Amino acid sequence: MKFKAIIFDMDGVLVDTERYYLQRREDFFGSHQISIAHLQPSDFIGGNMKDIWPRILGTDFDVAEAQKLQMEYEIYKNANPMPYAELLFPDVRALLDDLRMAGLKIALASSSSMTDINLMLDTHDLRDYFDVILSGNDFKESKPNPEIYLSAMRQLQVEPSESLVIEDSEKGIQAGKSAGATVWAIKDNRFGMNQQAADEFADSLTQVKKMLTKARENADEKVTSIVTAKLETVNS
Repeated sequence: MKFKAIIFDMDGVLVDTERYYLQRREDFFGSHQISIAHLQPSDFIGGNMKDIWPRILGTDFDVAEAQKLQMEYEIYKNANPMPYAELLFPDVRALLDDLRMAGLKIALASSSSMTDINLMLDTHDLRDYFDVILSGNDFKESKPNPEIYLSAMRQLQVEPSESLVIEDSEKGIQAGKSAGATVWAIKDNRFGMNQQAADEFADSLTQVKKMLTKARENADEKVTSIVTAKLETVNS
């Protein structure tokens, strides 16, 4: 298949942030004497914090209390920002350069806040690579709801069948599949994420680059075969 657009998740795909998120969450909840021992790290990954409060608080869940804690968590996050300068995967820029040279449309669709997205992009001077940049905070529901990916496709003016989503989390993979896209997952071996719904798997973005090159070559060979067959039919 020859894709027209590539849509990236951010955390765990472009930047190695998940271990920092894990530590920051543990520090925040520990300071509030709230246990999250009943949840797995993968429960938090790929979605939005505001959606998981009922599972965090359990029988103690109260909407007003959850809203208060969410506000306090946002303040804590802002006071303890991600060290993005240290976290970019080393093969990101090479892949983005290759996609640009191939004429593909590129989008970023992350559950992170636009503040965090902008900080990451500006820290690494990556903004100009992306035709569309979306935050899950700007949608009524975050991943696994597919709307963020559907919106990216609409803005890129491509069909789901022409779109490849690069994800790592179960929620993100589900969102991409529900949007009708092909989904390739960056393999997880640290956080216990269920990635089985992905169409293909890659160890790194370097492997993604190789897989895309192979997909383009296969698509070109298929077109050549079809054209050759038609010419042979005409000449026979």
